[in-house]
Amino acid sequence: MADWPILTLTTFLPLVGAFFILLIRGEPDVVARNARAVALWTSLITFVISLFILANFDPSNPGFQLVEEYAWMPAYNIAYLKGVDGISIWFILASTFLTPICVLASWTSIQTRVKEFMIALLVLETMMVGMFTALDFVLFYLFFEGVLLPMFLLIGVWGGPKRVYAAYKFFLYTFIGSVLMLLAILTMYLTVGTMDMRAMLDHPFASELQLWLWVAFFIAFAVKTPIWPLHTWLPFAHVEAPTAGSVMLAGVMLKMGGYGLIRVNVQMLPEGTFYFTEFVFVLSVVAIIYTSLVALAQNDMKKMIAYSSVAHMGYVTLGIFTMNQQGMDGAIFQMLSHTIVSAALFLCIGVAYNRLHTREIDAYGGMAKNMPRYAFVFAVFMLASVGLPGTSGFVGEFLSMLGAFQVNTWVAFFAATGLVLGAAYMLLLYRKLFFGKLDKPEVKAMRDLDWKEVTTFAPLVAIVLIMGVFPASFKDVYSPTVEKILADHQASLKAAGLIKPEEAQAAGLTVTIEQPSGAVSGN
Repeated sequence: MADWPILTLTTFLPLVGAFFILLIRGEPDVVARNARAVALWTSLITFVISLFILANFDPSNPGFQLVEEYAWMPAYNIAYLKGVDGISIWFILASTFLTPICVLASWTSIQTRVKEFMIALLVLETMMVGMFTALDFVLFYLFFEGVLLPMFLLIGVWGGPKRVYAAYKFFLYTFIGSVLMLLAILTMYLTVGTMDMRAMLDHPFASELQLWLWVAFFIAFAVKTPIWPLHTWLPFAHVEAPTAGSVMLAGVMLKMGGYGLIRVNVQMLPEGTFYFTEFVFVLSVVAIIYTSLVALAQNDMKKMIAYSSVAHMGYVTLGIFTMNQQGMDGAIFQMLSHTIVSAALFLCIGVAYNRLHTREIDAYGGMAKNMPRYAFVFAVFMLASVGLPGTSGFVGEFLSMLGAFQVNTWVAFFAATGLVLGAAYMLLLYRKLFFGKLDKPEVKAMRDLDWKEVTTFAPLVAIVLIMGVFPASFKDVYSPTVEKILADHQASLKAAGLIKPEEAQAAGLTVTIEQPSGAVSGN
């Protein structure tokens, strides 16, 4: 299967399923049942195919692999160009893994326009996988922007009472940021003469130009991540979105911002990254502390988890811009952990909401007595969210903090306060939901998880524990790529005269040692 255009197949197979759903006709109940079945089988097959990407991937090779290149607009040096490296591969698998889970989670909760809902979900999967596999900037931008439409519809059509406001706020924030990115892409194209992102990685852009390009890309990716103060669209989008929309939004779409920061800001614009590192540290620390305090004051479960997502992504941006092995490894691991944990927490909230039709925390209490399976599952993801050792959340936060400590102890100290605040609001949430007296008749009547819900949560629980106990199984795939990114970054700063070798070692940067073969070795 290595000779197949496996990246193209994984990207566009969901569109094929969406096309078949579009052709379904008949009675509303029959259409809904068939649409669910086609969406589930399409997403499952897509996930199985995506596993072959991992099977054919060589972790020891830090470059792009499984590259597919076809002439598209050769006169303008624009091509259909796809490939994966150690960083993008896990986000592709995250996209294909969460889609069938979202289909299952929406099986009974979505009862209106089921056909259109499943089409939007599959189109969203295509756009996300396409973005993570794109190596041509035109392709990258088309998929990056293409995500907006299906998510806009998921929020605006199947969302809560204020869904229209939330959908437009989400669209406008992300679209305005993307316009700046388009201008930056066009500037880079006119400078380099191609849209090939591999050529962009090797091109030394002028120092002053890098600063402007860095700011434009940073705003676009900061909105998607989101980074404080560009985060205000996220709580509204999460609260109003259906469960599947929240899962895909928190699980994958936020990672598009972090992925873009690594792929473009760090790799292509090293001097801009050097100049703005302290600025990003300040934003990250403020995001961690401020949004954790706001989460502590919430009485809406979804809003609390939404604000916690901003805080957790603060650790991601902090780790990325430490520009050392521990910090970058921790940032990527934190993104992968947050993909599973945040998606699972929103699924947990969806379980309670489907039974009681409220997200107010005070409406619940004592659920551990009549819903023990649900209490156990919620506890696993709650503990992973606060970074309990043995869960996925601990590894990412620990490495990010370790990397930050090597760069600036004060930054690490203030960021560490977020760990305490995170434990405070998550434990408070759990206590209010599951402990105390079971004296509310409507809560007492709530049934425990059924077999379909257990099936949905089981793989998520397994991944959280595997990532916590055997982190190397995930980290070893992307660590060689991270080493190369750091080595290239350091080489660029040396060439620009911004650092000396001894300063690089003091800052915890990877030390580059030129070998006869052209290879590099990291610390």
